[in-house]
Amino acid sequence: MTKPFRFGVVAPLRTDLPTWRDRVRRIADSGYSTLLVPDFPQMQPAPGPMLATVAALTDLRVGTWVYASPLRPAWMMAWEAHSLSLLTDGRFELGIGTGRPGIEDELRELGLPVVPPSERLAQVRETIRMLRDLDGPDRRTPVVMAVRGPKARVLAAEVADTVTFALMPNESRAEVIQLARDVRALGDVELALHVPIIGDTVAPFMAPPDTDPAALAADSLAILPDDPAAAAEEIQRRREEIGFSYFVFGADFADKFAPVVAELAGR
Repeated sequence: MTKPFRFGVVAPLRTDLPTWRDRVRRIADSGYSTLLVPDFPQMQPAPGPMLATVAALTDLRVGTWVYASPLRPAWMMAWEAHSLSLLTDGRFELGIGTGRPGIEDELRELGLPVVPPSERLAQVRETIRMLRDLDGPDRRTPVVMAVRGPKARVLAAEVADTVTFALMPNESRAEVIQLARDVRALGDVELALHVPIIGDTVAPFMAPPDTDPAALAADSLAILPDDPAAAAEEIQRRREEIGFSYFVFGADFADKFAPVVAELAGR
């Protein structure tokens, strides 16, 4: 089934607080669905307080993009997600995955155990199970899972509402198309595409810092054209050909792509 378009913005706090708040309000006024924050300890405030602030300032949905499961116990993630769902009147979406490339070094620096991917995936499953228990029969906090391997894809089809793929910018279009087909064959989930590059500009916190847009294939799904009209055409093509309906950009592009959102959101 074709899902309606919606658009999210990854908006880390990289400026003074008043400037960030003004940006958040502009994003809300531009018709975006969701404001998202990354999970990078010590580089910004913790996701929970940031998202609660956004929800108090605006009517936006809010979410993590995404919690790395090895950074905190399953019960803590579940409790925080349920709490945010309550405090935002159901506008919180739990984004969760097993961790970005290189997270092992970060875990060592933080004094946390380095566990294999299978245990990280088990922690994702346990977090979602505990969240469902906390939510009870009258609430369902939406879950977005960032996946890659076959076991993660199967779990996402079972327990998640939305699936995005843990990709590197140099992934071929054919590889991503196959991942999307595999997930859609397992269940009727929303497919989200994380787009870290617009034109030749890489969004902070959305791709490795050494990413070179000029080195990527012209048809890379990590890139959208800088021209909003061309971007709108490509977004529609990606839904028609692959099934992506939820598109996530960096905050630096939110103002420029507001016309795209105005044209496509909800269609």
